[in-house]
Amino acid sequence: MDAATAKLKDWVQASDNIVFFGGAGVSTESGLPDFRSVDGLYHQQYKYPPETILSHTFFMAEPAEFFRFYRAKMLAPDAKPNAAHLKLAEWERMGKCRAIITQNIDGLHQQAGSKEVLELHGSVLRNHCMRCRKPYDVRDVISCTGVPKCSCGGTIKPDVVLYEESLDTHTINKSIEYIRGADMLIIGGTSLAVYPAAGLIDYYHGDKLVLVNKSETPADRRANLVIHAPIGEVFSQL
Repeated sequence: MDAATAKLKDWVQASDNIVFFGGAGVSTESGLPDFRSVDGLYHQQYKYPPETILSHTFFMAEPAEFFRFYRAKMLAPDAKPNAAHLKLAEWERMGKCRAIITQNIDGLHQQAGSKEVLELHGSVLRNHCMRCRKPYDVRDVISCTGVPKCSCGGTIKPDVVLYEESLDTHTINKSIEYIRGADMLIIGGTSLAVYPAAGLIDYYHGDKLVLVNKSETPADRRANLVIHAPIGEVFSQL
């Protein structure tokens, strides 16, 4: 264990009010694609760029093409939690981790056993009819072809925040409340490039701001501890 990871371990042991803020890099070690890494979705070639396909306008105008991409690239029903997910769930059971704030939509934190998970961008596991609001499981979306339809004839929409859609105000406010009260904020697996989510860290005013990411982020210089490594690899040592 290197010195930085050893320091992180010491800080965790001494803390009982940790808040974790994570992004796509938390789930890449579970086999899900990142968005902005060198080999992520934004560097692959499709008929339309991912940010166009994953927009509200495109979903409404071209739902068949949206779901073709969505099923192929956004759903991973067989993915399993990795060391980072499992360690965070362990910390919650120990009374150390108060909340997980995630930009991910895969539900892996809950699968690992975490209870207090604030999903900034929603979840692929929840879906609803746009007409009658009837809920549907992700398996219902996977098992059909084309545009999934409700028994009432309405289109089934994933409960994910698409481009051009607003984040849930309650989730944002609750995230701010947790971050403000934290004695330690660990940011992991995110480039901190997406706003307003990335701006949430501005509400932390403690002296244990930790960044764990494979590459540099805009917040590295203001962090109290920076570790450039895969987060699952780091958390497996804690």
